Formats: sequence, structure tokens, C-alpha cells
Amino acid sequence: MSQVISIFGLGYVGSVSGACFARLGHNVIGVDVSKPKVQMLADGKSPIIEAQMSELISEAHAAGRLQATTDPTEAVLNSDISFICVGTPSLKNGKLNLCHVEHVASEIGAALRQKNGFHVVVLRSTVLPSTTASLLIPTLENASGKLAAQDFAVCYNPEFMREGSAVADFENPPYTVIGARRTEELEALRQLYRDIPGQLFETSIEVAEMVKYVSNLYHALKVGFANEVGTVCRNLGVDTPSVFRIFTTDTKLNISPAYLSPGFAFGGSCLPKDLRAITYRAKEMDLGLPLLEALMPSNAEHIERAVDAILQTGKRKIAMLGLSFKAGTDDLRESPQVVLIKRLLGEGCQVRVWDRDVSLGRLAGSNRQYIEEIIPHIGSLLSSNLDEVVRSGDVLVIGSKAVDSHAISGLIQDGQIVIDLVNLDPARRPHTSAEYQGICW
Repeated sequence: MSQVISIFGLGYVGSVSGACFARLGHNVIGVDVSKPKVQMLADGKSPIIEAQMSELISEAHAAGRLQATTDPTEAVLNSDISFICVGTPSLKNGKLNLCHVEHVASEIGAALRQKNGFHVVVLRSTVLPSTTASLLIPTLENASGKLAAQDFAVCYNPEFMREGSAVADFENPPYTVIGARRTEELEALRQLYRDIPGQLFETSIEVAEMVKYVSNLYHALKVGFANEVGTVCRNLGVDTPSVFRIFTTDTKLNISPAYLSPGFAFGGSCLPKDLRAITYRAKEMDLGLPLLEALMPSNAEHIERAVDAILQTGKRKIAMLGLSFKAGTDDLRESPQVVLIKRLLGEGCQVRVWDRDVSLGRLAGSNRQYIEEIIPHIGSLLSSNLDEVVRSGDVLVIGSKAVDSHAISGLIQDGQIVIDLVNLDPARRPHTSAEYQGICW
């Protein structure tokens, strides 16, 4: 079923969205304050330089499915859905400039005051989480004199289009994300995207807003990572393309969801050591690698978040489940759990520790030497009695995914606080009425 769509903002996102929606058979009204852009679209010409756009707009114009105007009221009154695709540039201090979003929202709201039918407003501009709730919706309500969800719907629908391949990205996206306060408000977008391939995610507005940022942050991280590693390779005389050709064939760990679940800090005998070795060698070659150099301080900061979360409870009796750096091993070398315990002891906390895989009698070599140097009296803290350890603390810290939630559910006492460092799957979390906190979720 075709719909009438008004697109506010005829830059890359707005122009491409409008052209592609028109190709899908919808009628599109482009809206912009720029008269030259509006005139170009009205004449069947693309206001931007982008692959396939000239053909798409020419075809849509010839079919009568594409028009343009500088009048926002005309566009809203004659459409079913309004997409806000205006820019959100940075101010000098890095803060987002949301004046364009606010201005367009005021215009749409004023038009809604005159409209009798139900209308859907969709924000596509990149904004930080809570912007739709704190800025867009109040502005629409104030300008229209109407209520969101009752008189009009508000959704957030981030775009994942790259300049140079924007049309192809629109028509074959990695996924489509639509967010609203209530699922019924998403029906118009469901219909709009029903012929677009890829998975459709329906979620909250805040999650939809954040997914866009996470995507862009990760893209920036990957570019920076590849460039820094490539710089190291070149200066070491290593064949960079060969390194990355082999590296990217690993879709089990390297190019995969592995390690992309928020949890506790990394540790063990490999990652910290190898990071230090590469960054030290880079300094010897006078190379600045700020991204790689920041990983160890970032990791340390995450441990401090755990310390702060525990201390902020105001309680000093701590039951710690997990000592090794990950489940299924007794390797304590550079375990963030060990560092955490040492910090808590230094703050005057009483700590009891249980770890299914760690027995002081079995530790040997550098592993035993490490723990005895960091926490010389670890033997007095460690117990193999899970019941005893769980019941000993006012705060129960889950520091291992080896924890059997069913085993500890019946041991947790009223008033205990559970702090989960490893992000247990919700189905595996303890069944208890005790207060539950995650460190970064």
C-alpha cells in the first residue's frame, strides 16, 4: 500500500530516502529551506551528487511520485508520514547543534495544529539517546497543542547509508531499526519497510538512537585500529596486506560478535602483555599509537568502575565469586578480579572468595608467584565452600560466568546486593528479590 511521505531536509539522507521511497511506489514531498534544492527536485534533478540518484529522481518525477516545496504546512497536511532528515552538526565544544531538528519540529507541530487526521513523525537525524524524548516530542506537543501517541506518533529510524553508495545501502541495509514508545506506533514504518531486505528490529526510541552511535563509533574504531596496526607493520618491515588478509578470515573471534558483549575488564597472560610489547616497541620507533596506547588505561578505568560500584553500596563485607581472569581456567595472572580484590582490601573491605577452578594447592610456577606477590594472604580469603562465601557478604559480586545461578539463588539473603561484573545471560541470573546491578548495562 503506497503512502504519502514528506521528507524534511534534502541533504544526503533526505534526498536518498525520498528517491528510494518513491522507487518503492510511494508519493514523496521534499521539504527544504533552500529554494535551489527544492527547485532542482521539482524539476526532476538530484540536489546531491550520488550514484544512481539522477536516474531515480528523474524516473520518480516523470511518474508524478516526487514533488518539492518550501512550505512545511503544505507538506504535512498533504502527507501521512513526515521524516526529519536535517543535519546535527557539532558545535566548537563537540556538543550537537540541534537547532535544525528543533526548528523543523516546531514547523511540523504548527502544521499538526491544523490537521485533523493522525500523523506519524519519524526522526532520522543522528541524535544522542533521549533527544527524541526530551526535545522532539515536547517541541511537537507545544507547537501542535496535541499529545504524542494520542494525536500523532513519534518514531526514531536511524539510517545506515554511506556517501557514494547511499542508494545501494538504503535498498540493501545490514538491518532496519525502528523505535517508538509503543509498538502500535510502528505500524506505518512496518508497512513502509516490508519490501526492504534484511532483519527489521523493533525497539525503544533510546535503543534505536544509540544503535546508530554504536555503529559509527565502531566504524571509527576499526579505521583507527587498522591504520595504527598498519603503521606498526610498515615500520617493522612486515607485509601489512598479508597480515590483514589472514586476520579478517577469522570470523569466529576476529570479525564476529566475540568479545563485543559488555562485561568486565580483560586480563590474563596474553592481552595485557602483548599490548605492552607492541606499544613499547612503537615508542622505540617514535610512533604515536594513541588508540592502542589507550587500551590499558581504559581497562584500568573499568576496574575502577567496579570498585566504585561496590564502595557506593556503603557495605564492607564482600563475597566475590570468581578469581581467575575467565571461567574454565585457574590462571590468575593479571586477572582483573584479583586487581579488584586488592583494591577492595585496600579500602578496608572484608573479602571472601570462591572460584570453582582455583585451588591454592594446585597453583604452581608463575601463576602461584603472581598471586602471592599481589595478595600474599590469598589463602585466608579463598574458600571452596560456596554456601559459606555467598552468605558471608552484604554485597555479592559475580565475577565469573561459571557461577551456577540456581545454586546461589537459594543462598542469597534479604538485603544483599548483587553486582554482576560479567553480564550473565538474563536466563542464568540468580532468581532472587535482592537488588541487582550490572557494571555497564
